[in-house]
Amino acid sequence: MKYKRILLKLSGESLQGDKSAGIDAKPLQQYAQEIKKAVEAGVQVAVVIGGGNIFRGAQAIGTAIDRVQGDYMGMLATVINSMALQSALEHIGVFTRLMSGIKMEQVCEPFIKRRAVRHLEKGRVVIFGAGIGSPYFTTDSAASLRAIEIEADVVLKGTRVDGVYTADPEKDINAERFTNISFEEVYSMGLNVMDMTAFTLCKENDLPIIVFDMNAEGNLLKIVKGEEVGTLISMS
Repeated sequence: MKYKRILLKLSGESLQGDKSAGIDAKPLQQYAQEIKKAVEAGVQVAVVIGGGNIFRGAQAIGTAIDRVQGDYMGMLATVINSMALQSALEHIGVFTRLMSGIKMEQVCEPFIKRRAVRHLEKGRVVIFGAGIGSPYFTTDSAASLRAIEIEADVVLKGTRVDGVYTADPEKDINAERFTNISFEEVYSMGLNVMDMTAFTLCKENDLPIIVFDMNAEGNLLKIVKGEEVGTLISMS
């Protein structure tokens, strides 16, 4: 295996499937199966999921909801998604632990680095919910930070497109996909990969990012085996 320990970042919207909001069983079960294949191959898997299918903090802007309050609401949405993925994984025989940036002992453990690493070493999938537990930070930032803390080999950003393009491939038919690109090139070209805080964290800690299509069956396993899938972002 090329990657022994990974941090998989999934968007909340990916869980809603064909629904306008909420959680669709089909993508949830598919993602659980993809993660199971990686675990069975001996890979240590940690996961961060967004909450955009339920609520995101940015929705509070221009409403009666305070931005900080809205961000905490968004964090709770990520816990709901994390609990759903946890159930889907355990339903197919994958051992898991859900760890939260906000204390809620009835449903998950508080995040403690050494405990998270120990869970991974025992073959459990560790799901990080509630972001980093503070407002004004996205789940992209949570994914980057947790990946650095647990000393992951790579951040895998699962999306609905198959990599990083010169432009939005859903809007520009002439957009070209990169196979490999450096952090500096992403900066200079103004490409939208992650929010700047998350992206800079990865760059400063020499943590590569792979952007790939999570909906394509087998992609996750191919990546951890070292096959060329999606776009690799690294220092060189």
